[in-house]
Amino acid sequence: MSSNNNPLTQKEFETIYSKVPRLTVEILVKNGNGAVYLTKRAIQPCKGQWHLPGGTVRFGEPMQDAVKRIAKRELGVNVIAMKNVGYMEYPSHYEHGLDSPVGIVFEVESYEGALIPNKESTEADWFTKLPESMHADQDTFLISHGYLS
Repeated sequence: MSSNNNPLTQKEFETIYSKVPRLTVEILVKNGNGAVYLTKRAIQPCKGQWHLPGGTVRFGEPMQDAVKRIAKRELGVNVIAMKNVGYMEYPSHYEHGLDSPVGIVFEVESYEGALIPNKESTEADWFTKLPESMHADQDTFLISHGYLS
């Protein structure tokens, strides 16, 4: 991982990611019944939409380390095992003047702890069908890969 632990200011973040793609990881957690764990965003962008937890990969950070960091921060769990299950693009973001993320999706195969979302979410639940107000680009991925209907 990079020795630079200083995060970007919001202005630096917006300036950089208004000009280049942003690499993210998306965290897919399923239960024994095949339901997918989603959280409802309490913050922008996409406030009020159900989505897969995830976030930006830091400079020099291995993607699996990013999954572990973000799962701990957003869900309160320690990821033990994961597998890459694809990627998703976010045309709705750049079409609305936000940024241009590309998300690498990791399915968590095992974890320790209880799923307890942080303050970035207003709700969390298990789903076998797409909920209303699902993130416009993640819904396509979840349906096309057979996770939700």
